[in-house]
Amino acid sequence: MLTALCWVAMAASLLLVLNLWPRGMLAICIVCFLSFVSAAQDFSGYQSDGMLLEAGFISLFFAPSGIRPGLGRASPPSRASLFLLQWEWFRIYFESGIAKIVSGDPQWRHFTAMDEYYQNGPLPTWIGWYMQHLPHRFHASTAFATLALELVLVWMVFLPRRWRIVCFCIVTPWELGVIFTANYTFLNYLVLVLGVLLLDDEFLLRFLPRRWKQSFTAGATTVKTQTETSEGFRHQLKIAKLSGIGVVFIWIFYVTVAELIWMIAPLPMPTSPVVALEPFRIANRYGLFAVMTRGRYEIEFQGSDDDGKTWTPYPFRYKPQDLNKPPGIYAPYQPRFDWNLWFASLGSWREYPIVPRTEIRLLSNESDVLNLFKGNPFPQKPPRQVRAVLWQYWFTTMAEKRAQGLWWRRQFLGLYAPTIERDSDGNIRAVEMPNVESRQ
Repeated sequence: MLTALCWVAMAASLLLVLNLWPRGMLAICIVCFLSFVSAAQDFSGYQSDGMLLEAGFISLFFAPSGIRPGLGRASPPSRASLFLLQWEWFRIYFESGIAKIVSGDPQWRHFTAMDEYYQNGPLPTWIGWYMQHLPHRFHASTAFATLALELVLVWMVFLPRRWRIVCFCIVTPWELGVIFTANYTFLNYLVLVLGVLLLDDEFLLRFLPRRWKQSFTAGATTVKTQTETSEGFRHQLKIAKLSGIGVVFIWIFYVTVAELIWMIAPLPMPTSPVVALEPFRIANRYGLFAVMTRGRYEIEFQGSDDDGKTWTPYPFRYKPQDLNKPPGIYAPYQPRFDWNLWFASLGSWREYPIVPRTEIRLLSNESDVLNLFKGNPFPQKPPRQVRAVLWQYWFTTMAEKRAQGLWWRRQFLGLYAPTIERDSDGNIRAVEMPNVESRQ
């Protein structure tokens, strides 16, 4: 069922790109994605999922109406929907800046937050490897620039047109830099696209070939009379529709403003509108990188056929594991299993039951779980024992890479989760308990 839901959503997304009934296709995408994140539970508790749902819902009113609309001249987007999309763009940045300040993380206060940022994120890239080896003054300046951009520069979105264009020209290269140096799924791509809304048609028309400009500007004033002459019931229906949309927009705006204020001070404001929208995730609070990770830890699943004398690792598709393999660029795709294991590596197995549950399923060679890995080292029959161990990883130095060709070096820390086996009665039992502490 979940697979069918994904196929329906992908088909609707393709039709949306092809400009076939944009509002209808957006509605299908939103319903499917909301259903997916609700069903996925532990695999979908990310801020990026909320960002996409919020942007998608507001875009329902931003997209042109009709089955096969033109360029939107006959159905221009409402200013309220444009404002809310720009408001989301602003909040993603500003609330992230606020979160860094209120978290009290000394790395942001001392401008050391970027010193190991490229190494310790969920899925680094090979470009990030090279960025990591730049001098501290570069990392300190980017930490300062991050705070300046998130807390000050983004306010330019509320200034006149020329300032918004300047803001776009500064923030866009910044986002591209984040995309190339770290795999943060579709998050930065979404923020990049929302940033385009800082521009307008007058600015963008300058960059179109002359033969295209006529198709974009011709007839812009001739489509108006037929759609504004409704009378009677249709006129009343239109008023009711606009009133309903206005209530929804005001509701979303209130919830997002309240969430922003509560990040700074716990002022007494009505909470029932906030609670009512929580299940739909269309009005969210954001706060990226409030506390920087101080080390890179990796969970590795291993199996044994000889009662623990020899352990063979299960190879991952995306996570760092092979010391000779350069970290890849996978975004906007999000490998949610690998992503979850990064979070789990910072805590304990009791906090993240995904780890022992994976062990149990590997003990029976369950195909759905094995498909999450690059391969199965026990294709003939399941291993007799399975365990999850913890490593700490570091980028190699330039000298180490030149001499050995390695991108990573690592140190074994110990057992992360219980080593398990299946006894003769078919019951699963733990044969060894973990011996490493939580990293948080």
